[in-house]
Amino acid sequence: MKELVNNLKGDRVIWAFVALLCLFSFMPVFSASSNLAYIGQGTGNTISYLLKHLAHIFIGLVMIYWVHKVPFHYYRGLSKIGLPIVWLLLGYTLLKGTVIAGANASRWIQVPFIGISFQTSTLAALVLFVFVARYLSKKNPEPITFQSSFIELWIPVFITLGLILPANFSTTALIFSMIVMLTFVGKYPLKYLGFIIGTGIVALLLFYGMSKVFPDANMFSRVNTWESRIENFTTDKPNEDDYQIEKAKIAIASGGIYGLGPGKSVQKHFLPQSSSDFIYAIIVEEWGLIGGFGILLLYLLLFFRFVIAAHKANSLFGKLLVVGLGFPMIFQAMINMAVAVELLPVTGQTL
Repeated sequence: MKELVNNLKGDRVIWAFVALLCLFSFMPVFSASSNLAYIGQGTGNTISYLLKHLAHIFIGLVMIYWVHKVPFHYYRGLSKIGLPIVWLLLGYTLLKGTVIAGANASRWIQVPFIGISFQTSTLAALVLFVFVARYLSKKNPEPITFQSSFIELWIPVFITLGLILPANFSTTALIFSMIVMLTFVGKYPLKYLGFIIGTGIVALLLFYGMSKVFPDANMFSRVNTWESRIENFTTDKPNEDDYQIEKAKIAIASGGIYGLGPGKSVQKHFLPQSSSDFIYAIIVEEWGLIGGFGILLLYLLLFFRFVIAAHKANSLFGKLLVVGLGFPMIFQAMINMAVAVELLPVTGQTL
């Protein structure tokens, strides 16, 4: 163990935060999975979900370890190679992907032989962020022209987002927002950036308009879900998302300051997405405001360490890599927490 720790490079504080998040995740996942074990699947076996979570963490940590051993400048070239591969995976996901938890969208691919599914949009986001960082660092300090940047940067970006959008609007919006932030940090001309944002909005409106012209087309099947979630957030019209939000707020209110105790959540039996989209509500119910604020503080401190790491990076590509790969993790967690307390409409973003 000591030898392994000595082999860890980079910011040791970030490693510590990752370890804390992994360790803390076991109890909420084990507790919330009873919803799936007893209600969703009917087997009553919560240990299988815990073991599956353990396997995911182990695979994730192994991947993090080996990725961090590779000098980061090698990823500059890999992103250009990886983008066409990502397009193929996203296209395959739309056509043949797996539907998880009854959602009317194919977002997952089953890995052959090992029985593990992964969300291709997550891989696409990682490759895309590295691709954008590569482009911005390659052009620096030369002036960026709109024509060249639109062809070399934004067309690949919009192709990727266009393949994600039909199945997952919130992920598309999050990735686009992070890319806008990344290009801003990378000193992309603001006059061009404003036009790109406008182009993105127009493209989204065109997609929405096409969904009304061809309402039965499979690629527009999620549009009604987006509409209902936004309507539910802005009005008092009751629907399934309103039910989940109400149960999440009951869970948070029941937790009080100190919580009901680990594994003693009541609302996990009523929240359909208690182990994913609304797991923060279960954490607050069981661990109280102390646990809820503790998780929030942990992510804020992790964000602070990402800022420090970006500041210390000795190249523009390194700085942009930290921003592009680190910040989305924090913002996704913040979105999940905001949904649980009804500051944002239901998005499907996990903690």
